[in-house]
Amino acid sequence: MSELDYLTPQETFWAGEFGSEYIGRNDSQQLLASNLNFFAKALKQAGQISSAIEFGANIGMNLRALQLVYPGAVLRGIEINPDAAEQLRAHIGQDNVYEGSIFNYPVSDQVELALIKGVLIHINPDMLPVVYEKLYSASRRFVLVCEYYNPSPVAIAYRGHADRLFKRDFAGEMMEKYPDLKLVDYGFVYRRDPAFPQDDISWFLMEKKS
Repeated sequence: MSELDYLTPQETFWAGEFGSEYIGRNDSQQLLASNLNFFAKALKQAGQISSAIEFGANIGMNLRALQLVYPGAVLRGIEINPDAAEQLRAHIGQDNVYEGSIFNYPVSDQVELALIKGVLIHINPDMLPVVYEKLYSASRRFVLVCEYYNPSPVAIAYRGHADRLFKRDFAGEMMEKYPDLKLVDYGFVYRRDPAFPQDDISWFLMEKKS
Protein backbone atom coordinates (compact mmCIF):
# COMPACT_ATOMS: atom_id res chain seq x y z
CA MET A 1 0.00 0.00 0.00
CA SER A 2 1.41 3.39 -0.96
CA GLU A 3 0.95 6.57 1.06
CA LEU A 4 -1.51 7.73 -1.62
CA ASP A 5 -3.84 4.96 -0.45
CA TYR A 6 -3.88 6.07 3.19
CA LEU A 7 -6.92 7.92 4.46
CA THR A 8 -5.13 10.06 7.06
CA PRO A 9 -1.74 11.79 7.50
CA GLN A 10 -1.26 9.84 10.73
CA GLU A 11 -1.13 6.56 8.76
CA THR A 12 1.53 7.93 6.40
CA PHE A 13 3.51 9.15 9.41
CA TRP A 14 3.68 5.72 11.07
CA ALA A 15 4.08 3.70 7.88
CA GLY A 16 7.13 5.75 6.90
CA GLU A 17 10.51 6.75 8.29
CA PHE A 18 9.26 7.89 11.70
CA GLY A 19 7.57 4.54 12.28
CA SER A 20 10.74 2.69 11.31
CA GLU A 21 12.85 4.81 13.69
CA TYR A 22 10.35 4.06 16.46
CA ILE A 23 11.38 0.39 16.31
CA GLY A 24 14.83 1.03 17.76
CA ARG A 25 13.45 3.02 20.68
CA ASN A 26 11.16 0.21 21.77
CA ASP A 27 13.16 -3.01 21.60
CA SER A 28 14.68 -3.86 24.97
CA GLN A 29 14.63 -6.54 27.64
CA GLN A 30 13.55 -3.93 30.19
CA LEU A 31 10.45 -3.14 28.13
CA LEU A 32 9.69 -6.84 27.77
CA ALA A 33 9.91 -7.26 31.55
CA SER A 34 7.68 -4.24 32.11
CA ASN A 35 5.17 -5.55 29.58
CA LEU A 36 5.14 -8.95 31.24
CA ASN A 37 4.31 -7.34 34.59
CA PHE A 38 1.76 -5.07 32.91
CA PHE A 39 -0.27 -7.81 31.24
CA ALA A 40 -0.14 -10.09 34.29
CA LYS A 41 -1.97 -7.32 36.17
CA ALA A 42 -4.21 -5.96 33.42
CA LEU A 43 -5.51 -9.40 32.46
CA LYS A 44 -5.74 -10.96 35.91
CA GLN A 45 -9.56 -10.82 35.89
CA ALA A 46 -9.69 -12.37 32.42
CA GLY A 47 -8.31 -15.74 33.48
CA GLN A 48 -6.80 -17.88 30.74
CA ILE A 49 -6.73 -16.40 27.23
CA SER A 50 -6.64 -18.80 24.27
CA SER A 51 -6.37 -16.27 21.44
CA ALA A 52 -5.66 -12.56 21.00
CA ILE A 53 -5.11 -9.91 18.36
CA GLU A 54 -3.21 -6.66 18.78
CA PHE A 55 -4.12 -3.62 16.71
CA GLY A 56 -0.91 -1.73 15.94
CA ALA A 57 1.50 -4.42 17.16
CA ASN A 58 4.76 -2.84 15.92
CA ILE A 59 7.56 -5.42 16.36
CA GLY A 60 5.54 -7.44 18.86
CA MET A 61 6.86 -6.36 22.27
CA ASN A 62 3.36 -6.67 23.75
CA LEU A 63 2.66 -9.96 22.01
CA ARG A 64 6.00 -11.37 23.16
CA ALA A 65 4.94 -10.66 26.73
CA LEU A 66 1.56 -12.28 26.11
CA GLN A 67 3.36 -15.37 24.80
CA LEU A 68 4.99 -15.69 28.22
CA VAL A 69 1.76 -15.05 30.15
CA TYR A 70 -0.29 -17.39 27.93
CA PRO A 71 2.15 -19.87 26.31
CA GLY A 72 -0.54 -21.76 24.39
CA ALA A 73 -2.43 -18.76 23.03
CA VAL A 74 -2.79 -18.12 19.31
CA LEU A 75 -1.60 -14.55 18.73
CA ARG A 76 -2.21 -12.23 15.78
CA GLY A 77 -1.10 -8.70 14.99
CA ILE A 78 -1.93 -5.80 12.70
CA GLU A 79 0.93 -3.47 11.74
CA ILE A 80 1.17 -0.65 9.19
CA ASN A 81 4.95 -0.21 9.08
CA PRO A 82 6.68 -2.72 6.74
CA ASP A 83 9.91 -2.87 8.77
CA ALA A 84 8.02 -3.54 12.00
CA ALA A 85 5.72 -6.09 10.33
CA GLU A 86 8.75 -8.05 9.12
CA GLN A 87 10.04 -8.41 12.67
CA LEU A 88 6.55 -9.17 13.96
CA ARG A 89 6.23 -12.11 11.56
CA ALA A 90 9.42 -13.58 13.01
CA HIS A 91 7.78 -13.77 16.44
CA ILE A 92 4.19 -14.83 15.76
CA GLY A 93 4.34 -16.35 12.28
CA GLN A 94 3.74 -15.21 8.73
CA ASP A 95 0.07 -16.15 8.67
CA ASN A 96 -0.72 -14.31 11.90
CA VAL A 97 0.33 -10.84 10.72
CA TYR A 98 -1.80 -8.39 8.73
CA GLU A 99 0.46 -5.75 7.20
CA GLY A 100 -1.52 -2.59 6.53
CA SER A 101 -3.76 0.04 8.05
CA ILE A 102 -6.10 -0.86 10.88
CA PHE A 103 -8.84 0.84 8.87
CA ASN A 104 -8.46 -1.77 6.13
CA TYR A 105 -8.22 -4.84 8.35
CA PRO A 106 -10.99 -7.28 7.37
CA VAL A 107 -12.45 -8.77 10.55
CA SER A 108 -13.28 -12.29 9.39
CA ASP A 109 -13.38 -14.13 12.71
CA GLN A 110 -13.14 -13.47 16.44
CA VAL A 111 -10.53 -14.04 19.12
CA GLU A 112 -10.95 -14.06 22.88
CA LEU A 113 -9.06 -10.80 23.43
CA ALA A 114 -8.76 -7.71 21.21
CA LEU A 115 -5.93 -5.47 22.42
CA ILE A 116 -4.74 -1.98 21.60
CA LYS A 117 -1.90 -0.23 23.49
CA GLY A 118 -0.49 3.19 22.73
CA VAL A 119 -2.15 3.33 19.32
CA LEU A 120 -5.55 5.00 19.69
CA ILE A 121 -3.71 8.13 20.83
CA HIS A 122 -2.17 8.35 17.35
CA ILE A 123 -5.37 7.72 15.37
CA ASN A 124 -7.07 10.58 13.55
CA PRO A 125 -10.02 11.40 15.86
CA ASP A 126 -12.46 11.32 12.93
CA MET A 127 -11.54 7.67 12.36
CA LEU A 128 -11.87 6.45 15.93
CA PRO A 129 -15.37 4.99 15.36
CA VAL A 130 -13.90 2.76 12.65
CA VAL A 131 -11.24 1.43 15.01
CA TYR A 132 -13.72 0.98 17.85
CA GLU A 133 -15.91 -1.10 15.55
CA LYS A 134 -13.02 -3.32 14.47
CA LEU A 135 -11.84 -3.83 18.05
CA TYR A 136 -15.35 -4.72 19.16
CA SER A 137 -16.06 -6.98 16.19
CA ALA A 138 -12.74 -8.84 16.48
CA SER A 139 -13.38 -9.75 20.11
CA ARG A 140 -15.40 -12.73 21.21
CA ARG A 141 -15.17 -11.73 24.86
CA PHE A 142 -12.59 -9.19 26.09
CA VAL A 143 -11.31 -5.81 24.86
CA LEU A 144 -8.23 -4.26 26.50
CA VAL A 145 -7.59 -0.57 25.84
CA CYS A 146 -4.28 0.86 27.13
CA GLU A 147 -3.74 4.53 26.29
CA TYR A 148 -3.12 8.02 27.64
CA TYR A 149 -6.32 9.11 29.39
CA ASN A 150 -8.03 12.47 29.53
CA PRO A 151 -11.69 13.05 30.49
CA SER A 152 -12.20 15.29 27.46
CA PRO A 153 -10.52 15.17 24.01
CA VAL A 154 -7.25 17.08 23.71
CA ALA A 155 -4.41 17.19 21.16
CA ILE A 156 -0.79 17.67 22.22
CA ALA A 157 2.53 17.91 20.37
CA TYR A 158 4.36 14.63 19.82
CA ARG A 159 8.14 14.76 19.34
CA GLY A 160 7.80 18.12 17.60
CA HIS A 161 4.87 17.07 15.42
CA ALA A 162 1.37 18.52 15.60
CA ASP A 163 -1.82 16.44 15.25
CA ARG A 164 -0.03 13.18 15.98
CA LEU A 165 -1.10 12.54 19.57
CA PHE A 166 -4.58 12.79 21.06
CA LYS A 167 -5.84 12.04 24.57
CA ARG A 168 -9.43 11.25 25.53
CA ASP A 169 -11.59 8.67 27.30
CA PHE A 170 -11.30 5.95 24.65
CA ALA A 171 -12.69 3.15 26.80
CA GLY A 172 -15.59 5.28 27.96
CA GLU A 173 -16.50 6.08 24.38
CA MET A 174 -16.45 2.40 23.49
CA MET A 175 -18.74 1.48 26.39
CA GLU A 176 -21.16 4.22 25.36
CA LYS A 177 -21.11 2.97 21.77
CA TYR A 178 -21.56 -0.69 22.74
CA PRO A 179 -23.91 -1.09 25.75
CA ASP A 180 -23.04 -4.79 26.18
CA LEU A 181 -19.37 -3.88 26.79
CA LYS A 182 -18.87 -3.70 30.55
CA LEU A 183 -15.87 -2.58 32.59
CA VAL A 184 -14.17 -5.48 34.39
CA ASP A 185 -11.00 -3.83 35.70
CA TYR A 186 -8.80 -0.78 35.18
CA GLY A 187 -5.55 0.73 36.39
CA PHE A 188 -2.62 3.06 35.78
CA VAL A 189 1.10 2.46 35.30
CA TYR A 190 3.52 5.30 36.05
CA ARG A 191 6.58 6.09 33.97
CA ARG A 192 8.60 6.56 37.20
CA ASP A 193 7.77 3.12 38.56
CA PRO A 194 11.10 1.94 40.03
CA ALA A 195 10.76 -1.64 38.81
CA PHE A 196 8.38 -1.92 35.84
CA PRO A 197 7.77 1.51 34.27
CA GLN A 198 5.31 2.14 31.45
CA ASP A 199 4.56 5.40 29.66
CA ASP A 200 1.88 6.78 32.03
CA ILE A 201 -0.67 4.34 30.61
CA SER A 202 -4.23 3.97 31.85
CA TRP A 203 -5.70 0.56 31.01
CA PHE A 204 -9.29 -0.64 30.85
CA LEU A 205 -10.36 -4.28 30.58
CA MET A 206 -13.88 -4.64 29.18
CA GLU A 207 -16.02 -7.72 28.58
CA LYS A 208 -18.96 -8.38 26.31
CA LYS A 209 -21.92 -9.23 28.52
CA SER A 210 -25.52 -9.81 27.45
